[in-house]
Amino acid sequence: MEVPNVDQRESLTAIPAKTIGSATPRKPVLSVSARKIKDNAADWHNLILKWETLNDAGFITANKIVNLKVSLLSKDRMESESSSQAFSENAEKMPPGYCKELEMLCEELQTTFDGLTKIQVKMEKLSSTTKGICELENYHYGEEKKRPPLFHTWPTAHFWEVSSRLADMYRKELLLKHAITEELAHTADSDLALCYLSMWLHQPYVESVSRLLLEGMLLETGHRVL
Repeated sequence: MEVPNVDQRESLTAIPAKTIGSATPRKPVLSVSARKIKDNAADWHNLILKWETLNDAGFITANKIVNLKVSLLSKDRMESESSSQAFSENAEKMPPGYCKELEMLCEELQTTFDGLTKIQVKMEKLSSTTKGICELENYHYGEEKKRPPLFHTWPTAHFWEVSSRLADMYRKELLLKHAITEELAHTADSDLALCYLSMWLHQPYVESVSRLLLEGMLLETGHRVL
């Protein structure tokens, strides 16, 4: 038999003997469903943080694309005013450095978009998993029968409602970012390009209430404390 080391013995002897009646009550063990929902809440938090990081990186790349496009369009207009013939010749002999830079920036933005897509797919899975827990609970308790909350006050269905709403926001936002990624480098309208840039940054489909929904879910599951 292995003999406990000094630290182990000290920790064992440091615990005073207690009678059965004075034993400290233990925290209740979470059910499988409660544990999964708690893990999902943590995953939501982490995925949104990753989304924001990628969104900021994408904005930096998109801003570079817009600045480069504005510079190229401005140069084209100056050459056009100078001579239409010269413009035609220069258009055919566009400096390869500029084109290569624009191509690299577009590839970088596409990579960022691909990363956002992977995050959004995981968000959809979180919402789907929570829906499955609700359906399992309905099967176990019956839809008309009152059931105890898994944590404090939220019924299980509310976790699915919050997850579904968040997933819907980011689904719509991803569609917008797809359009921006496809069109940003091809638009000849600088105002439209700036509009695309603003939409990427401010994420109109991710409502301000999303932060409140996330914090509420973290608070309910014990990841946040009052």
